[in-house]
Amino acid sequence: MTPHPSAENAGWPRIRTAGFDGFLVSFADHLSEPANRAALAFRDAIGRAGWAGVEETSTSLVSTYLRFDPLWSDHAQMQAALEGLLGDQDWFTAKLPTGRRFWRVPTVFGTDMAPQLEEASKAAGMSPEEAITSISGTRVRVQTIGFAPGMPYLGELAEDWNIPRQTALTSQVPAGGLCVALRQLVLFPVATPTGWRQIGQTGFRLFRPDSDKPFVLSPGDEVLFEPTTPEKLHAMKEDADGGAVSEVIS
Repeated sequence: MTPHPSAENAGWPRIRTAGFDGFLVSFADHLSEPANRAALAFRDAIGRAGWAGVEETSTSLVSTYLRFDPLWSDHAQMQAALEGLLGDQDWFTAKLPTGRRFWRVPTVFGTDMAPQLEEASKAAGMSPEEAITSISGTRVRVQTIGFAPGMPYLGELAEDWNIPRQTALTSQVPAGGLCVALRQLVLFPVATPTGWRQIGQTGFRLFRPDSDKPFVLSPGDEVLFEPTTPEKLHAMKEDADGGAVSEVIS
């Protein structure tokens, strides 16, 4: 395995067993763009390798998970294959997977639809207007899907947005709510309590259980949240995409 030369990534990646039929390949112990890029690219490479017995792969913010059939391959063989693939290139600078999409999502920032914009912008040292400009001008990547079905964690935002979660829960953020904390955005597929501050509202339905693709967004996709008005968003309420449009970017 060829180590990455930068001090930040020294000692990474690391391979760990995950139960009797799994491995976790981690590229860092905290979120960064290179570590997330590595996890996404490495999972894609496993899929393209077409190894017999691999039953499932997925990614977290900085790791790739693999589950395999022990009747096809034992732990030693699978770990050797992972080590060999890790040594093929510097995964921290790897190209992102092909087939990703770029989404433009109409978003109401602030108003009574997203009542914590002012609080969040103050925590980031900005006015509400500056906060809207900052968020809506940042093209963010879907880093992982988790917590709720189809729910994306998106980032990273500028360092100004390294604001903590709330100490208390908001009792409910509606489906389509856009929230911020820790230099990341989350977009809620269902109404749920949260400790993240809601700064925007969309009409984007992320989880469609009756569809061939129940999770609309995929890790590696990119999103731009474009300001709109409550009236325009309401007019798009019958559209499952809430007015969002997308295109293939690679």
